Amino acid sequence: MWHLITAPILLPFLTALLIMLPPVHYSPMRRRWLSMISSAIQLVLAVLLLLQVQQQGLMHYAVGNWQAPFGIILVADTLSVVMVCLTSFLALGAICYGSAGEDEKGSFFHPLFQFQLMGINGAFLTGDLFNLFVFFEVLLIASYALLIHAGGKNKTKAAVHYVVLNLTGSAIFLFSLAILYGTLGTLNIADMAIKVAALPEEDLMLVKAGGLMLMIVFALKAAVLPLQFWLPATYASASAPVAALFAVMTKIGVYALLRVYSTIFGENAGPLAGMASSWLLPAGLATIALGAVGALASQDFRKLVANLVLVSVGTLVSLVALQTELSAAAALYYTVHSTLVTAALFLIADLIANQRGKAGDRLVSGRRVSQPILLGFIFMVGALTVAGLPPFSGFVGKLMILQSVVEPVNRVLLWSLILLSSLMVIVALSRAGSTLFWRVSGTEPGGGKAPPLQVFAVIWLLLASPLLAVFAGPLTALSQQAAAQLYDTTTSTNSILGQYPVQEIKP
Repeated sequence: MWHLITAPILLPFLTALLIMLPPVHYSPMRRRWLSMISSAIQLVLAVLLLLQVQQQGLMHYAVGNWQAPFGIILVADTLSVVMVCLTSFLALGAICYGSAGEDEKGSFFHPLFQFQLMGINGAFLTGDLFNLFVFFEVLLIASYALLIHAGGKNKTKAAVHYVVLNLTGSAIFLFSLAILYGTLGTLNIADMAIKVAALPEEDLMLVKAGGLMLMIVFALKAAVLPLQFWLPATYASASAPVAALFAVMTKIGVYALLRVYSTIFGENAGPLAGMASSWLLPAGLATIALGAVGALASQDFRKLVANLVLVSVGTLVSLVALQTELSAAAALYYTVHSTLVTAALFLIADLIANQRGKAGDRLVSGRRVSQPILLGFIFMVGALTVAGLPPFSGFVGKLMILQSVVEPVNRVLLWSLILLSSLMVIVALSRAGSTLFWRVSGTEPGGGKAPPLQVFAVIWLLLASPLLAVFAGPLTALSQQAAAQLYDTTTSTNSILGQYPVQEIKP
């Protein structure tokens, strides 16, 4: 069962290869069924892996039996496996939506989708920074092509900005890895945690420089202010299933920040402990404010949802900066909630746009939708969830966030900003809903009814919100367990390094 750790990486890789081979490649239906079935199996395997981690604790897998810190190590703890489960759940909804016809608007949609899943899952499961870079590149290459799926001037323009910025980030990533490897002699995360704790004084500034360069890279991936300007246009221009899958992309940057600055530069890192907190907290708070203002100022629904992604990113980065188990547990629960609801809203925006004729999802008067009751209901559920109103998961998530802030100054700042941003989001969504469903011109609908598979995909993603609220007790306990495991660096490093203890660096 140890080989189960490799399944979230190997299965989408093999699926992508099979889809590109005859006879599957020549049949749209075969491509769709194979992709959907593979995504469903990936979800089942991810849940089985989570159950196994719950029973046995942290697990690691040495590729080719080359043990840490020298070999390629995959690490499955509660945090990483929950993120893999989230990705698999999201991917199943997105691929079902795309299989209703969106996939045929461009080439190689399904192989690229599976390659991106491979990169995302690999980024969550890797145990060293160099392979984190490798999986970042895998998912980014796939995302470049998916972004321009179905073509168009807006997609091409957004793709150019996205590619240039991410190539710049990749170059900085390589420089930071070179600095850290040259100083520490390793890029294995567990090994780096030990080396940093025993670092000679003359190497402190060099390692700090490498660590802060990593923070810039991860902040760019997460779209944290002032590196957020690429996100609204990119997400708004992407096709609906691609934008839905992209909802988890920013969370990879947040996950990397949480993993690196809690393990390598955590409380045991001596003078380098918590070195990113003073940068991440103001940046996270500013990102919340910018996202809320952007949601109010948005002129179309897709841009509004993209700005809601910024609000969630700012909230999560602020929690990462607090560097406590309570904040990490709140961040994990809120990550699951915010990823799924924003993905569902991207799909809802596409359904509404397809039924309003030329007006699309622009917040102007347009033709009435063909299914006002269905679309109105799912819009309302999504809006209540993302705004954090009871009885949905957003309320539970924001309650956990508020309870996790202990220091009085941080409590005043974070509480005030989160509550104010929630009010601004409610106003923005109320304005959008009233415009899309009530400001109607003409008597005829602007488009046909949504295909059943697309409706299923939206309901699949929205269904997570009430389930997250109903099972809030065991899920919050799971989040707390993941946070405790994350901050127990002694146990994790001993488990990963095993019988190959690393010699401390002598000053």
